[in-house]
Amino acid sequence: MDIIKIFGSNLKRYRIKQGLSQEKFSALCGLHRTYISDIECFQRNVSLENIQKIAEALGIEPYKLLMENEALDE
Repeated sequence: MDIIKIFGSNLKRYRIKQGLSQEKFSALCGLHRTYISDIECFQRNVSLENIQKIAEALGIEPYKLLMENEALDE
């Protein structure tokens, strides 16, 4: 289990499901677009504070971003 890949993949799936570009999403969570891109490309370790910001911007509980093979909420 590679938590960086799981988190990045889940973030990207939730973001795309909501129809958000990286730019629009980064504005929602107050993080830089390249930081979001780096997360989705598995190039960043993410702090707990940023996990919370990302989850709040997506409208989901933070733990869902850490679950392997997480099925997206309908």
